[in-house]
Amino acid sequence: MGIVEAILLSVITAATPLVLAAIGELVTERSGVLNLGVEGMMIMGSVSAFAITQITGSPYLGMLAGIACGALFSQLFAFLTLSLVANQVATGLALTLLGIGVSGMMGESFLGMQGVKLQPIAIPLLADIPYIGPLLFRQDIIFYLSIAIVAGVHWFLFKSRAGLKLRAVGDSHASAHALGVNVIRTRYLAVMFGGACAGLAGAQLSLVYTPQWVENMSAGRGWIALALVVFSSWRPWRLVAGGYLFGAVSISQLHAQAFGLGIPSQLLSSLPYVATIVVLILISHNRRMTLINTPASLGKPFVPDR
Repeated sequence: MGIVEAILLSVITAATPLVLAAIGELVTERSGVLNLGVEGMMIMGSVSAFAITQITGSPYLGMLAGIACGALFSQLFAFLTLSLVANQVATGLALTLLGIGVSGMMGESFLGMQGVKLQPIAIPLLADIPYIGPLLFRQDIIFYLSIAIVAGVHWFLFKSRAGLKLRAVGDSHASAHALGVNVIRTRYLAVMFGGACAGLAGAQLSLVYTPQWVENMSAGRGWIALALVVFSSWRPWRLVAGGYLFGAVSISQLHAQAFGLGIPSQLLSSLPYVATIVVLILISHNRRMTLINTPASLGKPFVPDR
C-alpha cells in the first residue's frame, strides 16, 4: 500500500498543473478567445514564483507572484488580439516563444539554487482517514485551490448570470453585443483569468513538483492543457478526469524506468505527448459532439460597431 500511495500522490502532483492551466484556458475559450500562449504564461509564472520565493523566503508570496505574472502576461495577448485585432493563433504562438525566452533570461541567476517547497496542509480529522486522508486531505494549498477553482468555474458557467453572458459571448459575440453585453471587457477578464490560472500552474511546478528553477521546466505541459480543453468538450469536471489521466501517463513512465522494465527511456518520456495525439485523433472521429460543445465564435475577431 505504501508503493501505491506514493504513486497516487505523484499522480496528483503531476496532474494539478495540467488541471489549473486547462481550466483557465477553458474559461478563455468559452468566451470565444483561443489563446495558444498557455505554455508561455506557465513558464513565466514558474520563474516569477521561484524568484520571489528566493528573494522573500515565502513560497506563498512566490505563488501570488506567479499568479500575478501569468495574469499580466495574458493581458499583452489580450491587448494585441482584442484591442488591436491581431491574429489569435499567431499571437498565442508568439506569446509562448516570448515567455520561454524571457523566463530563461530572468531565471539565469537562479539556476542550481535549492528551492523552498510549499508544505502540505493537513485538514483536521479528514487527514486521519486511512488511505484517503493522506491522498486528498494532506496536500499543498495549490491542490486545494485547483479543486476549488474547478468547482467555482462549473458554478459560474452554468449557474450564474455572468457565466451565461460569457457563454453567450463565446457562442455569438454579435448577438451578445446587440443585447448590451460588453464583449471586449468580458473577453479581457476571461483571458486574465486564464493567465492567472496558467501562472498558478507554473508556480506549482517550481514550488511543489520540482522545487527549483530549470529552464523550460514547463516541458510542453501548456500544449497538453490545450488538448485537455478539447478532450473535455469544454466541461470542467470532464477536464479534471482528463487531467488526472494525463498525470497518470506522465508518472507511469517514471515508475516504469524505476522498476527497470527494459523499455527505452526515450520512448517512455514521449508517452504523455503520444497520449495527447491519440486522444485528439479519437476526438476528431466524434465530430458531432465536438461541434455541439465548441464555442461558435472561438478564435473569431470582434470589432464593435462605432
